[in-house]
Amino acid sequence: MDSQTPQATPPSTVRQDTSSTGATSGSVVRKPLALSPSRANDFKQCPLLYRFRAIDRLPEPSTKAQARGTLVHSALESLYGLPRPQRSQAQAIDLLGPAWDRLVADDPEVVELVGEDRDGFLREARRLVERYFTMEDPTRFDPESCELFVEAETGDGVRLRGFVDRIDVAPTGEVRVVDYKTGRAPRQLYAGSALFQMKFYALMLLRTRGVIPHQLKLMYLGDGGVMTLSPDEAELRSFERTLDAIWGAIRAAGLSGDFRPSPSKLCGWCDHQALCPEFGGTPPEYPGWPGD
Repeated sequence: MDSQTPQATPPSTVRQDTSSTGATSGSVVRKPLALSPSRANDFKQCPLLYRFRAIDRLPEPSTKAQARGTLVHSALESLYGLPRPQRSQAQAIDLLGPAWDRLVADDPEVVELVGEDRDGFLREARRLVERYFTMEDPTRFDPESCELFVEAETGDGVRLRGFVDRIDVAPTGEVRVVDYKTGRAPRQLYAGSALFQMKFYALMLLRTRGVIPHQLKLMYLGDGGVMTLSPDEAELRSFERTLDAIWGAIRAAGLSGDFRPSPSKLCGWCDHQALCPEFGGTPPEYPGWPGD
């Protein structure tokens, strides 16, 4: 899901943001916004980037890393749909073919994105799947759910939305939240963003199920790295207050239209430099806050 270098691009697993706009009878329906791990991190990184992505909904080019992440996640999801004895490495690699066909059907432009290097693209996906089997034995357990869309609200009524790669529930009731990353484990300096995402998922489960996950686990298929966290209720309640504060700042900026750029070294990876005042650009006219 993540590329190897921290950057201002979406995670490598491409998913629809359910707060996106949609067309009905030729008119645009602007749905109330919700907070996701990606959008919260966008605002923390740069309020203007948040506006471009969440409110203006400006298009961004896809990358091979994103497409590869989608492919690998799809194959692993299909793998866990099989009976345990069939969850072999060879079977998982075979599932990459149907996963590729689904990817192309959903987004035909991925063929042009991958170009003539399709064999190399699929070879790298196979390598990631093979790495997964060195980290975990999928025949030893059955996940409760894979690729689960979750919605929740904080105590202050902030809407939370996100996709959870996998939820495992032990026979004794302990809950584990697992997230696959198709890049390498980050250096300690950048680990905070990954843990932010996992705490977000843990809080949603606390709010929807009244359960605190026993373990949050990040699996980096790029190099076999693993990051784990076992949160407690006090930690998640504190994190909830952090999300409430982030949303308060987003809503204040949304009502005023004042989403200011926040220059950093991540600007080098931003797709919207041409519209950013820091680079001599002019943002499009502000369409207004979508409402609650």
